[in-house]
Amino acid sequence: MSATISRAVAYLQRDWFRCAMLALFGFAVRMPALQGQLVWDDQYLAHDNPFIKSPLLILEAFRHYLFLDSFSAHYRPVQNISFIFDYALWSSNTYGFHLTNILLHVASGILLYALLRQLFRAANFNQKNPQVVSLLALAIAFLWIVHPVHSAAIDYISGRADSLAFLFACGGWLLFLRAREIPKGFRRILCHALVATCGLLALCSRETACIWFALFLLHIFFFDKQIGRRTKIIALGCCICLLGIYAGLRQLPEHRAQLNQASEWSPPTRAVLMLRALGDYGRLMIYPSNLHMERSVVNPNNYHSKESWRNSAASEYLSILGLAVAAAMLYGCVRKGAGQSMRIFGAAWFLFGYLPISNLIDLNATCAEHWLYLPSVGFLIFLAGCVLDLSPRYWRVSGALACVAVIGFSARSAIRSTDWVTPEIFYKRTVAAGGITTRIGVNLAQIYANRGDYAKAESIYRRVLAITPDYPIARTNLAEVLSAEGKKTEAETLLLSANAAATETRKEYPRTWIAAVNLAHLRHQEKKDPQALAILERARVDYPHTWEVISLEAEILRVTQGPAAATQLVKNFVHQNWWHYSASLALGRLYFEAAKLKDAEIAFHHASLLDVHDVDALNLIAMMSMRQNHLEEACHVQRRAVARQPDEPRQYVILSNILEKMGKTEEARLAMGEVSRLQALAQTQPIAN
Repeated sequence: MSATISRAVAYLQRDWFRCAMLALFGFAVRMPALQGQLVWDDQYLAHDNPFIKSPLLILEAFRHYLFLDSFSAHYRPVQNISFIFDYALWSSNTYGFHLTNILLHVASGILLYALLRQLFRAANFNQKNPQVVSLLALAIAFLWIVHPVHSAAIDYISGRADSLAFLFACGGWLLFLRAREIPKGFRRILCHALVATCGLLALCSRETACIWFALFLLHIFFFDKQIGRRTKIIALGCCICLLGIYAGLRQLPEHRAQLNQASEWSPPTRAVLMLRALGDYGRLMIYPSNLHMERSVVNPNNYHSKESWRNSAASEYLSILGLAVAAAMLYGCVRKGAGQSMRIFGAAWFLFGYLPISNLIDLNATCAEHWLYLPSVGFLIFLAGCVLDLSPRYWRVSGALACVAVIGFSARSAIRSTDWVTPEIFYKRTVAAGGITTRIGVNLAQIYANRGDYAKAESIYRRVLAITPDYPIARTNLAEVLSAEGKKTEAETLLLSANAAATETRKEYPRTWIAAVNLAHLRHQEKKDPQALAILERARVDYPHTWEVISLEAEILRVTQGPAAATQLVKNFVHQNWWHYSASLALGRLYFEAAKLKDAEIAFHHASLLDVHDVDALNLIAMMSMRQNHLEEACHVQRRAVARQPDEPRQYVILSNILEKMGKTEEARLAMGEVSRLQALAQTQPIAN
């Protein structure tokens, strides 16, 4: 028995075994999310996003913000680049995107363990018993990797920016520590170059990577006992240079008008919100029971006057809790003991991560769970510093409590991961947890509308508009539902009012062009094309880079005046947006319809390079080549289409037709045999499920 225990202890002391356990737990608790569909921003970022469809667009990703049509100035090209590799490998299979998210988080947890071990050793947090400090680093990594508060950064495909920044920042810091052990020479220079590269990649993954730079400088200047003054000064200079390069890269995207809305919070109210956010974050770290997106720590009605503020004082439990968290951290920092230095380091880490999300500055929310991805590490380090001050006889009790917390957090994380399986489940559970907002309501209503449950959709849209009457997306979506229900008059009235108000609302809401597009589409259906074109021409002035506006105008021009009338409009857009697959494909179709076959082939070839999985452009090239009797070329192009979509019967049908025309009867028969096999497989698939 004693020999078995000794072997178990020996395994626990091996780093590879600890890392394997971190990976096992980190992966296991997030497995439910692997079956998740596209939720919320995933539809755009991981599916419709034009910048993820081809490796040729890697450099182009640095010239644009994360969202094409938004007020947000999120500059995260590395996030888009990670989607490029996912799309190339998995196409539209969301399983692969979720798998990447989990792997990024697990790798970040393992690197966190390695980094904390090094940092704790360099700071000499416990010289008498370094093994205890190593176990504390492991406990922190375990609690962090399974904590359910990180769900929105892992289970949500669009949330991976946090993991990317964490991974590159952690990796860069570890490389910096490794470079100190390498003798001067080429290897050391290469290692430092990799450090700088990781730092820049972290910054280009998420803006909060700037906090990592502050933490790095904090540690080497105030806690690291093994680094010289000269190295510290050089490190400071390099950090400043990297931040300067990042600031230069942020100038590459075209200037975007920001939402200009003056803050309504007075300094005393802002201080209350900071305490409420701190209280909510502290509660979530210890007892993550009520988890949902669109969190808020404010009820605006409570702060309209001094009297209303006094009336809400009794409900300010989060403010009191925030004050308690702040007091506990302050007391822990000033209290003498073996863990004081670690507590100070943890509190500083948490403070650096908390201040940007504390409501000290205006963000798009007053509170968000995924914002704790980095600050939570500091919170856990502070708790570890408290454990160091305990008597050694209580360390085993602390270890047992940590194991219980890991198990409890793991169970909660697994349950939370199921929230992201389908959009409907996500929105319904968010509403049930208290996260109802206009955006949540609109998205849930759209799900009902898409499956034809117009009554439910109409009810939700009307509730949203009762809260936010000028919300343009709710107006236009309600108009679509009313039109589908046969309420044409009310639908048209809504679209007219939304389009008329677009000049004002576009300063407050993105995507206000939808009203103009829907109204123009309605006029086109009514055979009132001159009115439709007039609406779109005006919209094009306000939204010159919106393909949906230009696409509809070009289509109406093509139908009413022929392809030549629409070609120049689309050609201008393609010239300004060479990376846009749909626009290049549309231009090729216009050339093809106008019998400009050479121009059409060039446009289709260009489009085929912009999406490594789509085959429409290749199919059209093959069709043109076959009509011109260039059968070898048509066969070659169509084989490329088959390679892109090997599970699509239509591709084999087209290939079979080409082979038949070439006289290759046997190969054509084999291609049709593949069609029969795929069709039979598709018929049996539902039974297998």
